Amino acid sequence: MIIMGAKVGRLTLKTTEMETVYELGQKIIDSLNKEKVQAGDIITIDKSTGKISKLGRAFTRARDYDAMGPQTRFVQCPDGELQKRKEVVHTVSLHEIDVINSRTQGFLALFSGDTGEIKNEVREQINAKVAEWREEGKAEIVPGVLFIDEVHMLDMECFSYINHAVEGELAPVVVVATNRGITRIRGSNYTSPHGLPHDLLDRLIIISTQPYQETDIRSILKIRCEEEDVEMSDDALTVLTKIGIETTLRYAIQLITNANLVCKKRKGLEVTVNDVKRVYSLFLDVSRSSQYLKEHQQEFMFNEIPIHLIQAMIIMAGVVDGCFYSSVSHRASSNSIGPSPITTQYTT
Repeated sequence: MIIMGAKVGRLTLKTTEMETVYELGQKIIDSLNKEKVQAGDIITIDKSTGKISKLGRAFTRARDYDAMGPQTRFVQCPDGELQKRKEVVHTVSLHEIDVINSRTQGFLALFSGDTGEIKNEVREQINAKVAEWREEGKAEIVPGVLFIDEVHMLDMECFSYINHAVEGELAPVVVVATNRGITRIRGSNYTSPHGLPHDLLDRLIIISTQPYQETDIRSILKIRCEEEDVEMSDDALTVLTKIGIETTLRYAIQLITNANLVCKKRKGLEVTVNDVKRVYSLFLDVSRSSQYLKEHQQEFMFNEIPIHLIQAMIIMAGVVDGCFYSSVSHRASSNSIGPSPITTQYTT
C-alpha cells in the first residue's frame, strides 16, 4: 500500500514468511507510478540503482477482477528473506570497454557511434584490469571468432597487423578463406601459395577437403530439396545428380528451384525428369555457354577477341567445371551448399 503525501510515502513488501513497511522518497514513488504497480503485484527493486521491475501479479490476487487483459501474468509469491543477493552477469566486448574508458561521456559513447581512436595506454590499462578480474574470478574471457573472406585481397601492411594481433593473449580465433593458388602477394612483388606471406601460413592450420563423389552430390541435392520444400522423384534426382557431376554442383542446386517452378506451372505434385530436362535446356552452364560463344562469336557486338584466346577460355571453363578444392575453413550456409572456399586447386 502506498500513501501519497508531500513527496513521501510508505510501501509494504511481503513474502510468504516476512512483511516490512518501507518509507519512500519521490524517486521511488515516481518509479512505482511509471510501472503502474498495484497492491498484489510481484516486483523487484535494485537497491543500488533503484530500478523497479514488475514481474507479474500474485496467484492469490487472481480473482480480484472479473476480466483480465492478455498481458496479465501470474507468478508465485516469493518466499524467504525480503532482501536477497543476486548475481548479475554482463556480457561485453573488450572494444566496448575500451570505448567506455576512452571517452568523457563514458557508456553513452557506445550509442553516439563516434568512437574515434583508442590510445594504447587505455588498452594496456584495460588489459591489466581484465587480467586482474580473471585472477579474482570476477570475469571470464570468451574468445571471439574473426572470419576473413577473400584474404588474398589484403596487402602486406594488413598481414603484418594480423601477425602481430594473433600473438596477443586476448586474440580471437582467426579463420581465413581464399580461392587463389600460387600468386603474387598484394602490395609486393613476391609470390606465395594462396597469396599469403609464409610467416602467416606457418601460423595457420589448413583444412583439406576431398572431391565430391556421386553419393555425396546426391545427398547434398536431396538435403537442398528438403530445405526448399521441393518434392522430387528418384529418377529426377538421379538425372540432377548426373548434371552435377558433368557440370558443377552449384549449377545443379540452382536448377532445383527452376524445376519446381516448371512443376507448379503444370500443376504437378513432384518434380519429374521432364521438368529437370526442361530447365537444363533453358539455362546454360559455363561450358555450354562458352561453346555457344565460340560458335556464334561473329554475331556479337565488339568481337575483338582472337580465336585462340576464345579456345583458351573454353579450356579454362572446362577446368573450372571439373576441379575440386581444399580450403582453409569450411563454410556452411543456409542459402547454398557447394564446394568450400579454396586454397589449393586439384584438376581432374
